Amino acid sequence: MPRRVLSSHLLVLADLVLAAAVIAVGIAVVLQTAGGGPLGRTTAATGTKRPVVVSRESSADPVTSSAEPSTPPVPASQGAAIDAYRGLGSWVDIYDDRAWAGPAAAVTDMARHGVRTLYIETANSNSSSALRMPSQLAAFVVAAHSHRMRIVAWYLPDLTHPDLDYSRIEQAIHFTTPDGQRFDSFALDIESHEVSSQSARNSRLSALSARIRDLVGPSYPLGAIIPSPVGLAKAKGGWTTFPYASVARTYDVILPMSYYTYHAHGAGAVYADTAANVRILRSQSGCAQTPIHLIGGISEDSSVIEADAFARAARDSACYGASLYGWTGTSAAQWRRMSYAGW
Repeated sequence: MPRRVLSSHLLVLADLVLAAAVIAVGIAVVLQTAGGGPLGRTTAATGTKRPVVVSRESSADPVTSSAEPSTPPVPASQGAAIDAYRGLGSWVDIYDDRAWAGPAAAVTDMARHGVRTLYIETANSNSSSALRMPSQLAAFVVAAHSHRMRIVAWYLPDLTHPDLDYSRIEQAIHFTTPDGQRFDSFALDIESHEVSSQSARNSRLSALSARIRDLVGPSYPLGAIIPSPVGLAKAKGGWTTFPYASVARTYDVILPMSYYTYHAHGAGAVYADTAANVRILRSQSGCAQTPIHLIGGISEDSSVIEADAFARAARDSACYGASLYGWTGTSAAQWRRMSYAGW
């Protein structure tokens, strides 16, 4: 082949290689922006970009968003599965005769209203036995799990007899139904003033909490039910030295008894009180990142619009979950308001 013709062909070939390289770069850029890279994910079938969904742990807004999620709350034990405390909850204490008379019916009603977790009291320091009606307790566990709900046992110690409290807590945590089912978590109700000295009360609480954590190990989720941070900040209730930092070190989720029905009336006041409880708690040592399940007002004493204000404030404050106290007094309209708010 003549040299001139060969040179001409080589030039054409070089042009083709350069064009191919330009096309390849263009394709890579298109794939990157269409969802193949860090801007999103692409479905294999359609190539449609999927929006990033911000979880409730990291955002006050439960709807889909393309915004980057904020840092989620960090459980105390770092490895605990705290899902039992997420979303809408409901409460049954040892005095709720209606619920204890028909566990399956009570749980079915909760599930129908979108409840994800039942919080059930197993006993307190003054109970005649370590576990309230074990056969009924087992029925609650079975019914909750049959509806794909979580169930959290809780206990109220007065701290005057620490060994008694520990024994009853141990029995609650180890409680097993005839078919082998157990509670999904345990929460300690921290509110008794039977030990009048605050320093002695804090010391006994710390010791009991340490024993509970040693019992369950580092990966078991523990909840701490605490008094209203607003009330504690006002030095009401006789616990001005409440050990927030110690509680946050031991427990994975904090459940403040905000109970707006005791000191706030009307939607505006309830919203402000609810937000203040979260804000004050978050400002305490060790509590800035601890997940919060907020307990609202006494349901039978709350209006529907107040329940709505509470639910919205809990959502806007990026709480992990929320509930009214308790199941028996919650009306259908209140359930709907909680649901509308995203719980």
